[in-house]
Amino acid sequence: MKKNTLVILIIIAVIVILGGCGVSKYNSIVGLDESVKTSWGTVQSQYQRRSDLIPNLVATVKGAANFEQSTLTKVIEARSKATAITVNANDLTPEKMQQFQQAQTQLGGALGRLLAVAEAYPTLQANQNFRDLQAQIEGTENRIAVARKDFNETARVYNSTIRTFPNNIVAGFGGFQQRPYFEAQAGAENAPKVQF
Repeated sequence: MKKNTLVILIIIAVIVILGGCGVSKYNSIVGLDESVKTSWGTVQSQYQRRSDLIPNLVATVKGAANFEQSTLTKVIEARSKATAITVNANDLTPEKMQQFQQAQTQLGGALGRLLAVAEAYPTLQANQNFRDLQAQIEGTENRIAVARKDFNETARVYNSTIRTFPNNIVAGFGGFQQRPYFEAQAGAENAPKVQF
């Protein structure tokens, strides 16, 4: 009888220890998942900042220069497309991430063309409002780059955690999936061409 009691106590102790480890692993994966969501929120916030600055930039350029209307139209259209695509942090799939990235890349390209064309107009360059907005856009682009880098690092830590043993068992039971990374668009290694 004492032997059976001892065996039962050992089994219960093993179950409690394994359960405690499983709960601890699960909680750490949940914490990493929340970090990925927070990083994604920061990325979206920086893109929103850029999107919010664009109407002011367009209005300033429009008011100070009288040049190619198609450039302004392309910026406005690209902004509209970029703000129409939203990706929920709980639903980060590679396909949705790629759609989001493509829209943001188009907007970035249109902004670059607008800023390059605007430089051909000395009166616009001298406009303090334009210079301030240009500095804001440049700062925002830098913030976007940092937010994307931070997101990729957070996603890397999360992905490697849920793929390593024994975390992969806990992650499988918890339904945790890998998160996609921001990747450079095809052709990003080539410098953009600016033509007037």
